[in-house]
Amino acid sequence: MNESQKVEQVWETPSADEIVELTKAHVGAMETMTDDIVWVQAGMHHILLQTVGRKSGNVHKVALPIWKDPDGHRIAVASFAGAKNHPSWFLNLRDRTEPRLRIRVQDGEFWSDAEVLEGEERDRIWDLLVADRSWYTDYQAKTERQIPLVRFPETERIG
Repeated sequence: MNESQKVEQVWETPSADEIVELTKAHVGAMETMTDDIVWVQAGMHHILLQTVGRKSGNVHKVALPIWKDPDGHRIAVASFAGAKNHPSWFLNLRDRTEPRLRIRVQDGEFWSDAEVLEGEERDRIWDLLVADRSWYTDYQAKTERQIPLVRFPETERIG
């Protein structure tokens, strides 16, 4: 990856309730538009992740900022701004029974066999990511849980 992904935080971190409401509005816009103003927020590209609720069985969609690893794979951070608990999208992804996830990006959709990073690989990617997005270090300091990183390789294009 030659393109810089460094972003300086120039916004105040929203509360957990605000994150939920902002995400709902963002998902709606992502489903109807392909403009950069929707898909690139605060200098970060986003994906629209579709999961199935581990308890409800309902389809859920969430807008997530992504960072690309050195191999060009999309990485999402399950930070929930340093909240005590993991975000619902991560729990649904972690506990899924279907290995493939449907992901929408600005230029189309694809299936992904998502991978929750662990051990040395997680630490390596974390160090690279926080060099570009330092606020995740602050989020990690707010919580006792280790903030998960999820890699979304593009397994198969849809359509």
